[in-house]
Amino acid sequence: MAEATARPRLWLDGLFAAALQRPLARRVTRDIRFTVPICIILICGSFAAAALLQMRLDRSHALVQAETFERARAADIARYTAQNLDGYARLGAVFAASPQQYRSADLARAEPAIRDIAVWGADGTQQARLDATAAAPLAAPAFTGPRTLFSGGLAFRDGGRVVAVLFDTAHLMPARAVLAPAGQAHGLSAAVPGWPLAVTTSPDEAGALQSWTGALPLYLFVIIGPALAGAWLAALFVGAFERQARASRAIRTLRSTRPIEAKLMVRLANAERGAMEALRAKSEFIAHMSHELRTPLNAVIGFSEIIAEEFYGPCGHPKYSEYARDIGDAGRNLHAKIGDVLEFANIEAGRYPLSEEAVDLAAVALACVEEHQGRAFSRRISLSLAFGEPGLVRADSGAVRRILSNLLANALTYTGEGGIVRADVRFEEGAGVVSLSDSGMGFTPKERAAAGKAFERFDRAGTVTGAGLGLAIAMELARRMGGAMRLTGGPQGNHGSVMEVRLPRL
Repeated sequence: MAEATARPRLWLDGLFAAALQRPLARRVTRDIRFTVPICIILICGSFAAAALLQMRLDRSHALVQAETFERARAADIARYTAQNLDGYARLGAVFAASPQQYRSADLARAEPAIRDIAVWGADGTQQARLDATAAAPLAAPAFTGPRTLFSGGLAFRDGGRVVAVLFDTAHLMPARAVLAPAGQAHGLSAAVPGWPLAVTTSPDEAGALQSWTGALPLYLFVIIGPALAGAWLAALFVGAFERQARASRAIRTLRSTRPIEAKLMVRLANAERGAMEALRAKSEFIAHMSHELRTPLNAVIGFSEIIAEEFYGPCGHPKYSEYARDIGDAGRNLHAKIGDVLEFANIEAGRYPLSEEAVDLAAVALACVEEHQGRAFSRRISLSLAFGEPGLVRADSGAVRRILSNLLANALTYTGEGGIVRADVRFEEGAGVVSLSDSGMGFTPKERAAAGKAFERFDRAGTVTGAGLGLAIAMELARRMGGAMRLTGGPQGNHGSVMEVRLPRL
């Protein structure tokens, strides 16, 4: 007996070992990206199956409850119907005993549902009738047994006489209830006591399933909730296992490499870390020095304005006031350049705060154009917003204003007197576009390729340029907001340029 039991176990162990040697089985047991999703799918499938089974059970239970309630309702209707029919029969018997004492109005007050009563003798002749005004006599109903019910009334035997009571049957049966002969009743039915009749009803399935239908969102939550949680956990587990696996592979690779290669890899890692630290130190140094330089410059600019305006009295010689104005202009120019350096350092170090919201691109462009109208007017340059399509973009309004101000300042700088600077706002699929075109001297292909690099300046004869950070700040701000910038030549070769800014559309 023990040997017979051991054989199937050995056979199953061998089958399991053979299955593990197959590629699929090895993948299931070793590849975590395959194993975790399969387990999550099985778990979610179990929840879904349990929810579906519970849905079926609850629906069946609701229908069974409705059927039980309807059976009890049919029995109650049958008892109520028997009481009504017995009452009609008693009134008919009372009338048959002394038809001369009752009139139709008397019985109508006693029972409004009764319309007429007729009495026939043993020979089939009509002996009395409640409605004396009726012209045609009623035919005696034919039936076997003591009582019967026909269309519009009931009949019963009272000694040797036959009494028929006609009444309004519309109010006898409530909704979803039918009165039928006892032998022809089907479905949910209950016999009417004392009468060869049965009340047949049908369950209200819509009402019974109303509460079950209202619970369907809970079943969906039971199904979808574990699926979403499982997918999220699967992504977390797989990501954690992948990071751990990459770290383990990197350690194994380092251990397996030769000493010279290991030293080179260590030097490369140290060099990369040193470069990152140097970049961070450079940004911090620029930000610190810019702040230290701007503080005394504010004093220089303020004192030069006091001297130039002769606030405390005349300077003694006109040249002193002229030199003071020159000092103030130079200080303000240097202050603006240092401000650009500080702003660029903050943007590059990730310390420039951005708050993305819905921005009306055409309104911001119009505000920037109006802000630069004074400078354009002084140089007789035509500056306008030629086309402004309404629409919203997802961006920081202050950053958008800074970008457009830098681009307009560059366009006015490189456009000669009597030139044209035009702004256009349009919307394409997924992006809002601002185009700034000018009729200036334009840029060469080499200059357009270098545009946007920090401290890159394009000097022109008779043109005073800045520190070369305007385009760099604009491009970096656009990139951080998910947008892009592009500098192209004008429609006439090197004459003029077009700067295009794209931002995500809402």
